[in-house]
Amino acid sequence: MFDLEAVIAAFAPELLLASAGLLGVLVGAVFKDRFNTISFRLGALVLIAAAGLSIVYWQGGRAFDGLIHTHAFASFAKTVSYTCGALALLMAEGFLKRHETQRYEFTLLVIFASLGMGVILSASDMMTLYLGVEMLSLSSYVLASFHRDSPRSAEAGLKYFVLGALASGILLYGISLVYGFSGSTSYEAIAAADPGLGLMFGMVLMITGLAFKVSAAPMHVWTPDVYEGAPSPVVAFFATAPKMASMVVFATIMYTAFPQVVAFENWQMIIGIIAAASMLVGAFGALIQTNIKRLLGYSSIANMGYALVAVAAGAAIGGAAVLVFMTAYVIASIGLFGGVLSMRREGGMVENIDELSGLIRRQPGLAFALTILLISVAGFPLAFGFIGKLSVLEAGWNAGLVPLVIILIFSSVIAMYYYLRLIWIMWVNEPVEDFEPVEGWVSSTVYLSALASIGLFVFAAPLMQLAQSAAGSVLP
Repeated sequence: MFDLEAVIAAFAPELLLASAGLLGVLVGAVFKDRFNTISFRLGALVLIAAAGLSIVYWQGGRAFDGLIHTHAFASFAKTVSYTCGALALLMAEGFLKRHETQRYEFTLLVIFASLGMGVILSASDMMTLYLGVEMLSLSSYVLASFHRDSPRSAEAGLKYFVLGALASGILLYGISLVYGFSGSTSYEAIAAADPGLGLMFGMVLMITGLAFKVSAAPMHVWTPDVYEGAPSPVVAFFATAPKMASMVVFATIMYTAFPQVVAFENWQMIIGIIAAASMLVGAFGALIQTNIKRLLGYSSIANMGYALVAVAAGAAIGGAAVLVFMTAYVIASIGLFGGVLSMRREGGMVENIDELSGLIRRQPGLAFALTILLISVAGFPLAFGFIGKLSVLEAGWNAGLVPLVIILIFSSVIAMYYYLRLIWIMWVNEPVEDFEPVEGWVSSTVYLSALASIGLFVFAAPLMQLAQSAAGSVLP
């Protein structure tokens, strides 16, 4: 029997996003270009409302005969992801207007991508998971190449599409093997199935496909190129909302479909190898970058490796650390990309690191905010990123993952160089030509992110308690 209350409790934010997206298609078809400007603010409002509904229905529930199961772990990720999506939309408006690509379709693509994120976070069945993955992926491919007159954007979209299709195929093949050897696509039924070699092969293929979604090594090769080539507001979206959602989904699948009683030791070793490779590739790859967006791309790879250490620690030890670390990371990332969007000269957007020289003397407020965000993403004290990285270190140590903890510390020390290099350039080098003023929410996002990083560092305890409570909802 169809239970409307259960559906609303489990899927209210996604129902709102689906309705808004379909209504937006209709309104856009009728009003065309007249809908372009207002669509961004309406889209941001819808995403904020979806985040609010995730809080209202925090405990979620089950719906559609078990295909959907929303719990507090997913609701936490939805709240953060939808909020990041709204900020990315607001930042995109002015950028796209300057490049004469301001279209209501951009807003709809972000909404449908966010809907895909909600579906995968609430999925409790492999079929629902794959439906959400494709909804997110197809929207993302178009967003990456949204600036169709730019060769870089077209190249980024093509690379993302080709490699994304390969990863989706690997994920689907893994799902088919898991189904074949467990007899079900339900997470709970898979967890109860007898472990075997075939099930493990399917699990490995699924891990490979999910590693692409979070840009973890060795499935990371698309990240620097897409970050550099795609429009900056699109990259701001990619680096935050889908990253948060995909990492939490990664953790949810391992914790619920392949829990400790089935194959924990097997997947812990595999994810540990991926985490180590990601941390090292990201840290060393960023050392030689001169483009800010490429540097942030490699930084993203390294940070996904840190998060995977918490995933490998298991639900009881690492579940809360995943949420805390990813929240700290996306707050810093949305602010840093806001900083990239804030820096513009007559020739176009500033992307070269050396062009930040002497920023503290030209725009002290922006330089100070970016410094706080760099301190946060580097894991220094005095910003929330330190709490996030410390929680991951603690989870890895308590789980006995000493080699991963050593690699984490080593890669973090290497990463200090390029983060401190950026700070040095802004504070010590001789100033260069000042930037042109940028209208819109871009600068506000930088300052809000910096304030959030400091505020959550000071008042971290309530958030960590909330994350610990949310992680308890996926304990096997």
